[in-house]
Amino acid sequence: MKYECGIVLSGGGARGIAHLGILKALEEFGLQPSIISGTSAGAIVGAFYAKGLGIDEIISIIKNGHFFNFSNLNIVKQGLFSMKGFEDIYKTYFKNNSFEDLKIPLFIAATDILKGEINYFSEGELSTSLLASSCIPVLFQPVHYRGTHYVDGSVLNNFPIEPLLDKCHKIIGINVNSISKVKQEIPTKNILDRSFHLALNSTNSHKFKLCDLYIEPPKMSQFGLLDLDKIDLIYKYGYQHGLSLEKEIKELMNTIK
Repeated sequence: MKYECGIVLSGGGARGIAHLGILKALEEFGLQPSIISGTSAGAIVGAFYAKGLGIDEIISIIKNGHFFNFSNLNIVKQGLFSMKGFEDIYKTYFKNNSFEDLKIPLFIAATDILKGEINYFSEGELSTSLLASSCIPVLFQPVHYRGTHYVDGSVLNNFPIEPLLDKCHKIIGINVNSISKVKQEIPTKNILDRSFHLALNSTNSHKFKLCDLYIEPPKMSQFGLLDLDKIDLIYKYGYQHGLSLEKEIKELMNTIK
């Protein structure tokens, strides 16, 4: 038995809020995923959505500082931050801390930094899987889980379509890391961000073609990885782009078994 429609959610830091806008547009057209695969910010969005929380409720959690609240971070050895505060937040919203309690099946990608390979979690501790998937290297201590150490899933796979292949009749991919072509000077502070996402898109470009519908809002580079003060703008931009794809979305829906 195959799932009707799977959705892949890329990483992207604060840009991941655009996923919520696109998911809202999909809902309004009558389409909801039957399985989700996400990494980093996409894994976080995917988990809250798979739990059954409404889009507005998820946005409210983020805007009210109950989520991604950096006051929850503790500095530990070597100047790195601990993610303990995030774990407490996840356990507040995911009472049983289990994939099995989600209303929509979910895969979470994380990078095993010791073995140099990507892992996909779909069972076990939900909170630890989310911590592992969104553990930004250098900023956070690696997450110890199942006998090894994990960092952000985006390091090795920022578009985790693999768990959905051969499991779905149709796959929608959402990438929130579009790269604009610019002629003007790029501010120094944006060089690392742009370089990182150029590498990601180059690595994943062949996987974008495996989607039955690939969604990439074209001007996401106007938002930074940590632009949490632009939540409303990012969400609105994703939502409006989703609405602009009405024809493509409805054509896809007509082909879903």
